[in-house]
Amino acid sequence: MRIGLLTEGGYPYVSGDAGLWCDRLVRGLGQHEFDIYALSRSERQEDEGWIPLPPQVSRVRTAPLWRAEHDGAALGRRALRRFAQCYGELAAALCAGGADGQGGEPAEGAHTAEADRFSSALLGLAEVARDEGGLVGALRSEGAVRALERACRAPGALRHAREARVPDLLTVAGRLEQALRPLSLDWYEDDGLGAVDVCHAAAGGTAALPGLLAAHFFGVPLLVTEYGVRLRTHYLTSGAAPAAGGAPHPEGAGDAPAVRALLAAFHGRLAAEVYGRAARVTPGNAHARRWQERCGADPAKVRMVYPGMNAARFAEVGESPEEREPDTLVWVGRVEPAKDLVSLLHAFAEVRKEEPKARLRFVVTGTGAEGQAYLGHCRALAAQLFPDEADGLHAVGSNPVSFEELGGHETATLADAYACGAVSVLSSVVEGFPVGLVEAMFCGLATVSTDVGAVVEVIGGTGVVVPPRNPRALAEACVALLRDPERRARLGAAARARALELFTVEQNIAAFHGIYLELVSSSPVNRVVVDGTGEPLPFGVPAEAHVPGRWTAPGTRVVARGGPAWAAGPPVRASVPVPAGEGAR
Repeated sequence: MRIGLLTEGGYPYVSGDAGLWCDRLVRGLGQHEFDIYALSRSERQEDEGWIPLPPQVSRVRTAPLWRAEHDGAALGRRALRRFAQCYGELAAALCAGGADGQGGEPAEGAHTAEADRFSSALLGLAEVARDEGGLVGALRSEGAVRALERACRAPGALRHAREARVPDLLTVAGRLEQALRPLSLDWYEDDGLGAVDVCHAAAGGTAALPGLLAAHFFGVPLLVTEYGVRLRTHYLTSGAAPAAGGAPHPEGAGDAPAVRALLAAFHGRLAAEVYGRAARVTPGNAHARRWQERCGADPAKVRMVYPGMNAARFAEVGESPEEREPDTLVWVGRVEPAKDLVSLLHAFAEVRKEEPKARLRFVVTGTGAEGQAYLGHCRALAAQLFPDEADGLHAVGSNPVSFEELGGHETATLADAYACGAVSVLSSVVEGFPVGLVEAMFCGLATVSTDVGAVVEVIGGTGVVVPPRNPRALAEACVALLRDPERRARLGAAARARALELFTVEQNIAAFHGIYLELVSSSPVNRVVVDGTGEPLPFGVPAEAHVPGRWTAPGTRVVARGGPAWAAGPPVRASVPVPAGEGAR
């Protein structure tokens, strides 16, 4: 089959987000053909180039989000009227507040009505862009700003929207043009996204917008994968958190409240539209799934697909647990304040009171500008908490806490880093999917982790979990495991078995392959695949595998086709002739 892989600031760029799992997916499905449609985020990203692509990538089409390339489209009167109507409806959907005119809580049914209004307006703009060759100029025009102003001044508009001034409206219009730039691309043709069997968006938001249009224009099923929810990222990067009652109000430094409110409304509406129209949504953890379902994803269309990681590089360490240092705790990761190494150092001070031989090794895999300052603070704290001493256990100058860079003599690889300890510790206060925790599980280490992000979901009972920012609880858990080697061995073996079952590249690829087949088998055939002579290819199109409703009758047999657990759902019905006299079974 032919897959249209949609990315934003990601694969195939060298510095792209989610590039590793996309590359593994494409390389792991060599029997299929991939077309990549990539939106770039910066000139620097484009200058850095692409990673080497496998032969199954037949085409790469790119477009910049960081600059407005005028499409040269000049809308005539009729097209301008269509644009004004659609853009006005879109603006009205973003500005809509309470039914009382005070921007309060919407009346019952208002959410659905405004969602439908946004959807119709968005698809209407897409049709104008396709017919006229683009909307870049129109979206930045004075008419667009005036439409935003009318929507902000309308009765019942959001309070912050009513306070918008001309500079605010100009900012919002510019940001909306950037987010809607995919509408003006030339990707929506029969030989473009119309030629793929499945659109797979590697993120929500703008990355999935071309998939929405492919579904609208050609009926191509859309699959949306999110390991970090794009809507949540928007709220966090704008300095916001969802308000009470589930209505988010991003508050970003530098932007006026009106700008933040309108952009929050747009990204929320777009997320709901993407989730609602996607044929399947695949979160990478339960936390992402809750966000998606709250924002409009149909639970029946959600399939959990955990990130796939390379387990082979940890195999030797995982199979040799007896070679580890029995009194050593190890922390491996990128240094930043969210990792809360300060609490871990204070916890280790308590551990040393109970276990004087204990050591703590920090293996640093990277730091940013903020991380360098934080690392310096942690080094100073370690020197203060554990001054060099000659107590018969440690010679003068040998601090029980060490900081070392990955790639050193004893920790040349990640596997070496985890092999240097008996217990792996994660002390974060914020964590998405804990990659380092899974790596420790691959190595067969017992783990102590804070209850943040997807930690409990990943651990699944194979490690010890404590509250975040609680050094005493962290210390007690570490001491318990250091004193009980048999328990460490049991937990480490169980953790490794769980990781090998759920978090490998192989399971990730197999899951997506099954979803691709599921989508294609239940989608209408939009094109006929032919050979070089124009003859239809055998098996070039999928058989009709599902007809909605209870349509089987005597003389037919219901055939349930098996599949992996994540694909569980109603049985697939196929009409199978039954010999005369045998009856229905």
